Amino acid sequence: MNDEQQYWDDMREMMLTAGWKALVEELEGNATVIDSVLQAKDEADLNFRKGQLNILASLLNLENSIEQAEAQAND
Repeated sequence: MNDEQQYWDDMREMMLTAGWKALVEELEGNATVIDSVLQAKDEADLNFRKGQLNILASLLNLENSIEQAEAQAND
């Protein structure tokens, strides 16, 4: 097995764990709290929240991103 295939296998294995599922639930909850524009104190806080949401979106979409990247790599 090559390093790339090992990476895909490791990522799939991680995403099947209870810990990963718990993390995703927690991040989804955090996203709903952070997503409130009304709670932003000023423009700097609004930009900080935007950055937080970008990171959360990356993590929450990681499973789909990995699946797409693996499919492209195997084409």
